[in-house]
Amino acid sequence: MTGAESLLRTAAAAGLDICFANPGTTELDLVKGLEGSGVRPVLGLFEGVCTGAADAYARMAGKPALVLLHLGPGLANGLANLHNAAKGRSPVVVIVGDHATTHVGKGAPLEADVEGFARPVSCWVRTSATPEAVAADLADAVAAATAAPGGVATLIVPADCAWGGADGHVAIADPPPPAVVKDATVEAAVAAVDDRAVLLIGGDALASEEALLAAGRIAAATGCRLLAETFPWRMERGAGLPAIPRLEYFPEAATDSLRDASALVLAGTPAPIAFFAYPGLPSEIAPAGLPVVTLSAPRQDGADALVRLAERLGVADGPPALGAPAPVAPEPGPLTAQSLGAALAAAQPEGAIVVDEGITASGPYWELSPGAARHTLLALTGGAIGMGPPAATGAAVACPDRPVVALQADGSAMYTLQSLWTQAREGLDVTTVIVANRGYRILTVEMQRAGIEAPGPVIAPLTDLGSPTLDWVALANGMGVPAEQVTTSEGLTAALERAFAEPGPHLVEAVI
Repeated sequence: MTGAESLLRTAAAAGLDICFANPGTTELDLVKGLEGSGVRPVLGLFEGVCTGAADAYARMAGKPALVLLHLGPGLANGLANLHNAAKGRSPVVVIVGDHATTHVGKGAPLEADVEGFARPVSCWVRTSATPEAVAADLADAVAAATAAPGGVATLIVPADCAWGGADGHVAIADPPPPAVVKDATVEAAVAAVDDRAVLLIGGDALASEEALLAAGRIAAATGCRLLAETFPWRMERGAGLPAIPRLEYFPEAATDSLRDASALVLAGTPAPIAFFAYPGLPSEIAPAGLPVVTLSAPRQDGADALVRLAERLGVADGPPALGAPAPVAPEPGPLTAQSLGAALAAAQPEGAIVVDEGITASGPYWELSPGAARHTLLALTGGAIGMGPPAATGAAVACPDRPVVALQADGSAMYTLQSLWTQAREGLDVTTVIVANRGYRILTVEMQRAGIEAPGPVIAPLTDLGSPTLDWVALANGMGVPAEQVTTSEGLTAALERAFAEPGPHLVEAVI
């Protein structure tokens, strides 16, 4: 048995049966070892597709996928979506093939500081030293990735450690459960929750129906206000669950939303920080002087903490908070962000996984979809754009029995366009709605916030995606994905109905 075979058998025995791969020469023994290993490879045509898919796979499957990449440059190509995975604390195991130990230091063109590339996005990094150590190294990587709160573990395997002889696979112990918060911590939250408090929920608490229902009962009984973190890792939403708005993205609005609160109680999320610094504004979102009480930190069991808070308040069996009404299809007319959000909220099927990278077009969908058919929402946790198409791909691999909807801005979709090819190759049930506003609209907004009301001829093209206009129907068809363009709300509703009625991937270019 080779080191590569021992690694893959160790992974398969631990239930890691998917590998998103873009391998090269130094990984050929790992590629060979995939045959008969029980690990199924899924090819991505760009490393960022593989890493983004692994992130979403972990969010939905509750376990890591393997990612197989080629040397330092291959890892570098995947770093943006590993950044997102790290910020979301997704358990991801990255295997990077490296030059044979005898070849390192000789100045080969692809030689790089692979560990140096990996450290900023990884909670654990190791380079295997011998073929016999590879299986145990993989076991340690899985343990590091899955230990609460989760993270990216990167194992670098030199080529001779992959082709050399090894003893066999290594058993991997089940990860320990996340830490349970102390009773005194729950008591402190009990004292803080009143009719002016804000309960900010994130992390695993948003992924738990039981926790969300508990939060709804707490709000109904005490009058406190519920907010979700701005970009949830995974959030269960829809009919029967309490309607929980997001904390605002722009810091002024977010701070204003907390201005009259008596306390900010955190469940599964750290204290919110502004995405960027702005002149004259603090980094902290919570207004100065507002008491901040941590019910549960990201390393702890936030779902359990919310349930226990409800029990301690005496509302564990109380009436649930009222949910939002079911959305209705928009009136006929030209597409806008508002009518697009309404059409998608009304048409999305029961049990859908909605991947949100709509950027500036996402707001109306969020506001209109709390009462939609029950669904799971995955958001852009780390802010590195190009997450949406790979995440939709990974979610569909993890949950082949559930439809996946990608609400996708056109500019960021171009970062990882190759995801469509993988969706077609694998026959994945993904419907991508491209919000075609022909520009980097969020950058236009940020320019206005910076006082650039009328960009001059030099910088104006930096936010313009015209000249030439992207032809998303042609791009999708070229990747093997059926596509159509719509310009009206009724056209979008009809296109979504057609896409949801057929298996396999589809793309709808929604021009607004």
